Amino acid sequence: MENIIGKEIDGVVNAILSSYDTDRYIDRIDIFKRPDKNEIIEITRDLLKVVYPGYYWDKAYKIYNINTKLSMTVEDVMYHLNKQIALALAYSGQEHDEETIQTRSQQIAVAFFKKVPEVRDILETDLEAAFDGDPAAKYHEEIIMSYPGLYAITVYRLAHELFLLNVPLIPRIMTEYAHTRTGIDIHPGATIGKYFFIDHGTGIVVGETSIIGEHVKIYQGVTIGALSTRGGQKLQSVKRHPTIEDNVTIYAGASILGGKTVIGENSVIGSNAFITSSVEKETKVSIKNQELNFHNGTPRESVPVELKQSEDWYYII
Repeated sequence: MENIIGKEIDGVVNAILSSYDTDRYIDRIDIFKRPDKNEIIEITRDLLKVVYPGYYWDKAYKIYNINTKLSMTVEDVMYHLNKQIALALAYSGQEHDEETIQTRSQQIAVAFFKKVPEVRDILETDLEAAFDGDPAAKYHEEIIMSYPGLYAITVYRLAHELFLLNVPLIPRIMTEYAHTRTGIDIHPGATIGKYFFIDHGTGIVVGETSIIGEHVKIYQGVTIGALSTRGGQKLQSVKRHPTIEDNVTIYAGASILGGKTVIGENSVIGSNAFITSSVEKETKVSIKNQELNFHNGTPRESVPVELKQSEDWYYII
């Protein structure tokens, strides 16, 4: 039998190599001059050991001494984080002098770890919000170990601190890693208050300039996004995403869009609502006058379902 692959492999390799010489972004091979995605993911995983010491730990240790383990973990993560920050600063062009880069990256790494106790305090409120808001949760530990919402929020809150320290690339890699794990896409630039609860979570999107208050609860499939991005890079400094005030609940599938859109406090947004303008506080928003068609057995004329209103909500009769 003729070995077609053996005869063609050299030509295929040469053709691919030639395609690397066109100086496009996808052709860049300066792998030692940019942050390492896999190392940043490992840093993220190790940070979870710091945030939740009893839930994420190295099983290689036969005796678990928290003081020793924490010291080793922080030292290791700080070393690798410092290295990745330096690469990110240089690669993004924020800094050019090597000594300045090294000094600034170390300062950022230390400043970030000094914020960890505060981040943990906020995460405790997120945990309480999840437990109080979900009757299916039997234990707080269940939420920490299994809920994708808290996982995504945790990674976001850590990445957000690096974002506030003007670290390029790394925060987004962290939150996109959480996105791949959970289906929840929270940009590290978003501002989110305490007691934030994501229920179920898959398909949630929270844009970069979103502002979310305290005690906000959102369900799966919710988009807090931009009304239009046709302006491209010119919109970088523009608030493109909504503001959600305190004590708002947003049910599954709702889309709230636009930088000028404000959802007032104590409001409830019903499932599948599409909102592009502000909503006053204490408002319930739901889709009105839906018509459901039922077919039982053989095809016949569809029967509309009447909806009646009760306390600003619509229900089927």
